[in-house]
Amino acid sequence: MTAEASEPAAGEQRQEPPAPPTGPGRFIRRSRRFPLITRDTARPEGGGRAAPGAAPAPARQWPLLTVMGGVGLGLLIVALDAFRAGTVLIGLSLLAGAFFRWALPEVGMLAVRSRFTDMLTYGLLGAAIVLLSLMAQPDPWVSIPFLDDVVHFTVR
Repeated sequence: MTAEASEPAAGEQRQEPPAPPTGPGRFIRRSRRFPLITRDTARPEGGGRAAPGAAPAPARQWPLLTVMGGVGLGLLIVALDAFRAGTVLIGLSLLAGAFFRWALPEVGMLAVRSRFTDMLTYGLLGAAIVLLSLMAQPDPWVSIPFLDDVVHFTVR
């Protein structure tokens, strides 16, 4: 082996192998407790690909694209002056996201937090959007009588 082969090229740093630990602290016992400072983030449960790795990228993320497509279509419908139908579609898309999170083992990037938290978030937001869009004025499709009393009591 020549000296030229052992020298790093210009701009590269020489990689030294780490020295083995010496002394009494050589064997470090790892604690089973959670660390006080988190160093890394765990992937959410169900955060793997929804289709095999050989599939094209959109096919691997079909649950997220379905929910986002429904929300986008709902926003387009709202922009075309059909407020109630568009917001109902947005809420139903979020409810579909909650269903996907519950029913499918892998949902790709639709998994943001734990399965329970994602289902609760998507479900509550979707239900609230659907309910509010059905109660919107003028001519609400759903009337909840005690809400009138709550509004009159708080706004006076």
